[in-house]
Amino acid sequence: MNLSSEHCNISDWLRLEATVKASVYTVAFFFATSVTIIIVTIVSQNSKLKKEARYILLCHHLLCISSYCGLGVVFQGMRALLANSPVLMCWVVFGVQLSVGEGILFTLALMAVNTYLAICWPLKSLAFVDSVKYRVLTGSWIIIIFKNVCLFLIEGTSPPLGAVLKSEPLCPVILNGSAARAIGMVFLFLLLSIILVSYSLIYQEGKRAGHFNRSNIKARKTVLIHLVQMGLHVIPTLIFIGLGKMCGLFFFVLNLVLFGVFAFAQCLNPLIYGLWNKELQSRLYRWMCCQLWCGHMMTNRETV
Repeated sequence: MNLSSEHCNISDWLRLEATVKASVYTVAFFFATSVTIIIVTIVSQNSKLKKEARYILLCHHLLCISSYCGLGVVFQGMRALLANSPVLMCWVVFGVQLSVGEGILFTLALMAVNTYLAICWPLKSLAFVDSVKYRVLTGSWIIIIFKNVCLFLIEGTSPPLGAVLKSEPLCPVILNGSAARAIGMVFLFLLLSIILVSYSLIYQEGKRAGHFNRSNIKARKTVLIHLVQMGLHVIPTLIFIGLGKMCGLFFFVLNLVLFGVFAFAQCLNPLIYGLWNKELQSRLYRWMCCQLWCGHMMTNRETV
């Protein structure tokens, strides 16, 4: 509800919101994609790294972030420009973006489980993880796509076919009903529980082994940073789902603040989970030196 007694035209708020979001998504897309290309290139060029589950999951995670931001630019751009797109097209773009967004959290959960297995079961887990990594990834995407397709069919079959195929100036969203939001909350809490349990077990094992003593500040700082990063992902998402779309200046500002926090978390992910890694840092340094040396040699050849 609007805080004032005046008539609330929610389409005006949605268009203004879409303009801001499209701009933020554009910046996040270019930043995340740049870091993703660098990390994926480093991993793909090393035969050892591209076989390890943690780097496979990391690359999937980063690709999900880039795709999510790119699709956000497309969807929010259509809304901001009043592109008069078919409703079905809007639903498909939004549904794919939502699926990729859930893939971000799903890969985070798998990364947490993989880290737990590597720390707590270092000898037994290596062969097991190596044998199931691709099947688990495939199964995760099947679950995400199947869930969203079912919800899409439930909500998408309610309006008549003519309404679905007609064009709308302001792209409507789908999967915003009570059932979809309730299932989304359950899905989010399930993945969050997996992440928190994994980190709790990692902390207990690290404390038992003496890795989290007072002298080892970096280990404790890493866990704390990861937990804060999870909060930046999950808390805005929970409030988004819980509130839905409301009109008024307060809800408009709140929505943009939450979105800003969420977008900031997306930009930090490639740095925290990617370039925070010591092995990737060292390989990035060598890769940059190689690129600079190759560029210098090419320049010398051209001058000759």
